[in-house]
Amino acid sequence: MRLRRLKDRSEYSTRQVAARTGYSARSWERYLGGRSLPPREAVEALARVCGGDPGSLLVLHEMASAHWGETHGGSPSASPPATEQNPPAPVAAWPYGRAMRVALTAGATALVLSVSAVLVLAAELAEAREAARAARAGTVAAAGATTPDPAAVLPSLHTCRLERTDGRWYAGHSRTLRAVATYGHTGPVVIEAQCLLRRAGASPGDVDGIYGPLTRRAVRRFQDREGLTVDGVVGPDTWRALRTWGAA
Repeated sequence: MRLRRLKDRSEYSTRQVAARTGYSARSWERYLGGRSLPPREAVEALARVCGGDPGSLLVLHEMASAHWGETHGGSPSASPPATEQNPPAPVAAWPYGRAMRVALTAGATALVLSVSAVLVLAAELAEAREAARAARAGTVAAAGATTPDPAAVLPSLHTCRLERTDGRWYAGHSRTLRAVATYGHTGPVVIEAQCLLRRAGASPGDVDGIYGPLTRRAVRRFQDREGLTVDGVVGPDTWRALRTWGAA
């Protein structure tokens, strides 16, 4: 026990420790013998008298208090009655371990909710862009113009810098062969897939980095045309086909 080792190292007797800390010798016999859980103030007093580190001792005291509560029915019932030299130990409102578990659970829940909100917002934005594109295309058609290619109705938001290296095509946004891109995703990997889909003749509409309905539809068209599993998800097989499409 750390408290006993600290007391023995100081070479003070139990009576000397009692005189210097304000807690009775009988109380210290119980504390150092492990028959009673010492109050927090007693731990701090012993650290000051015997030259110990109160911080580390108080951390161990919190752990011991939680363990004591589990094995002794929730409180150190073996502690002696409060006296002027032996004040009552403060009761911890919540064991340290349980508080940590609650905090981690709350943090994980908040993270999941934040990610879900981002994905929903991305999907709604993609649907709004598709609706705007359809409305603009209808306006042009009503004016007697030839229905334009959907990709030409609104300008692309990102540039596709196509180049071929080692027999594979890259568009300058990601060199992945294994990342999974699916509905609701956003970012450089989605931009790369949209560029390669355009090159392969399966236009996803705007190259905007948002995996919305048009992008998913383009992926399915490409997968069906190339004899792949038609799931609307850009995975390793679809990346391989996009990177090498049209290669001799």
